[in-house]
Amino acid sequence: MSHDVAVSRETTADPAPYFRVHLFACTNRRPDGHRRGSCAARGAEGLRDYMKARAKEMGLPGVRVNSAGCLDRCEFGPTFVVYPEGVWYRAETRQDVDEILAIHVRDGGRVTRLMLTEKDVPPGKA
Repeated sequence: MSHDVAVSRETTADPAPYFRVHLFACTNRRPDGHRRGSCAARGAEGLRDYMKARAKEMGLPGVRVNSAGCLDRCEFGPTFVVYPEGVWYRAETRQDVDEILAIHVRDGGRVTRLMLTEKDVPPGKA
């Protein structure tokens, strides 16, 4: 039995993105005392909630803040990643969140002091 499947590599046929920006907040929780720690244990859930409320307060169009399971950057947590750019951040305070929303999401810049890069290697993995 033959199944014909139409495969298109044309991006012009892609629907418009539903959201302009997706912010994923790692809210993974590991057991207390785990050697890698966890974003949730470092306050990620509260920061995620604040980010959601603050993005709405700022009137940022087309922005969605989502929880994510482990993003595998535990040692740097709380971690956030912004798509479609794929820029990673570590945010510890509400002020950090405000900077990410204002400078990156609203203005299209980068908050370099909070960015995680490929040069950031977790302790013990160097």
